[in-house]
Amino acid sequence: MKNLYDILQVSEKASSEVIEKAYKTLVKQCHPDLQPAEKKRRSRKAYERTERSL
Repeated sequence: MKNLYDILQVSEKASSEVIEKAYKTLVKQCHPDLQPAEKKRRSRKAYERTERSL
């Protein structure tokens, strides 16, 4: 198993505040709703579906 501190990209001596900030940053990077390509694809799909219903 990979070192948990390496995953968060923090030092093993990092404070809880630094660890929390690193965690939140990582979560934002991995969140599917925040990925630009995914948003573009969803927007295009929604537009196409609503356009057909008009």
